[in-house]
Amino acid sequence: MSVLARSVGNAFRNKVRTAAVVAVLAVAIGLALAMLVANQAVTGKVAELNASVGTVLTVNPAGGQGFEGGGEPLTSAQAVTAAAVPNVSSVVGTKALRLRNAAEIAAQAASGRTGQGGPGGQSATSVTTSLRAAIDAGTLGNRNQGTTGTSGSTAQAAPAFSLPVTATGIGAEIDADGKALQLTKGTGLGNYTGASTGALLGTTLAEKNGLSVGSTFTIQDKTFTVKGLFDAGTAFGNNALYVTLPTAQTLAALPGELSTMIVTVNSMENVDAAKTALQAALGSSKADVTQGQRNLQTAVSSLDSVKNISFIAFVAALGTAGLIILLIMVMLVRERRREIGVLKAIGAPNRTIGLQFVLEALVLVALGSVVGAAVASLASGSIASALISSSGSTGAATGRRGFPGGPGGAFGGASQLLTSVTASASPGVIATGIAAVFGVAIIGALVPALLTARIRPIEVLRGE
Repeated sequence: MSVLARSVGNAFRNKVRTAAVVAVLAVAIGLALAMLVANQAVTGKVAELNASVGTVLTVNPAGGQGFEGGGEPLTSAQAVTAAAVPNVSSVVGTKALRLRNAAEIAAQAASGRTGQGGPGGQSATSVTTSLRAAIDAGTLGNRNQGTTGTSGSTAQAAPAFSLPVTATGIGAEIDADGKALQLTKGTGLGNYTGASTGALLGTTLAEKNGLSVGSTFTIQDKTFTVKGLFDAGTAFGNNALYVTLPTAQTLAALPGELSTMIVTVNSMENVDAAKTALQAALGSSKADVTQGQRNLQTAVSSLDSVKNISFIAFVAALGTAGLIILLIMVMLVRERRREIGVLKAIGAPNRTIGLQFVLEALVLVALGSVVGAAVASLASGSIASALISSSGSTGAATGRRGFPGGPGGAFGGASQLLTSVTASASPGVIATGIAAVFGVAIIGALVPALLTARIRPIEVLRGE
């Protein structure tokens, strides 16, 4: 009988014990794999945050943001100045518009209802479209858009208004936070620095208007074609569309004017220096430079703690699996002293006998790994969420004592970044974890295998 066949047979010699050993190993291996999956997911999220939003600065007109505040608009010339600042890798200008449905404006004018302002009754340039907003105004929308009363007053009933559609002209395929647009269907707009009749629509806006890729709609009586659909992840974000920057400037009849500039810095280490240099180059009276995700450092710090905890737990679970193998194999060596003595008496070398025990241990580990991988696939997401929630709760508790984690502090939106981590047991991660488990199992099995060399056949046979 070959060594492999004998090892497999010995692994199933006592089926009850084998089942118990496999069950215990499956728990340890499953926990180790789940922690490894969580560690890899968090590592990937940290890299994603640093690459996508960690190096992004936002430039607004001094004293203004979007359709709020005041100040002088930004210009294309300022974008050129910003691009020349050291450590700045790219500058993307945007032009924001609010589009209102032409039919609704006509109906309101006919009935004498004219309020089209923003919060507090602030009016904006009226750009008409055939699109209808995908969000109902509701209580907040009617309160904020009413021209009678204030945003917090309900003393006077305001007429019902529809919400505007947010339109943004962009110079590259990014959203307002500097992150890549997540297209679900269709393609991008191609050349974002030239005029175009193409547009990218939010999924809910397209659904509300019965549009798909290739459909057409109008803005200011100009026909646009839907080139692609995107999912911003929020109801407000999906009630929006994107066109090229020159197109938006033409629709607003404001050539060369920018609403914001999205500045990307070449590395996280240079963000603070670039922000200072950018503010100096543009002038504090002309522009406000902010880090779009100022809470990123808090989020990354929390994620790093989760990463460290998950790695330590992975090592601990891996060590537990190795210890289980060691104890099981020591017990088996003691049980089979007579068998080992007979094999050595008939000339079997220590290497062959040791290999038999190592292979037997690997059979048990293989069975435990199969079950453990299934456990990890089901539990890794919950374990990662529990670790992240615990980390977020700790940060929130710190904030309640008046530190940056508190309400309105730096932790603020970091909790949203934390909860967006998705842990999935990919084949590569599982294979890496199982390889580590097998390595530990071999080490754990070698120790009792070496004990076989100390067994002297004459002593074993004399005792029989």
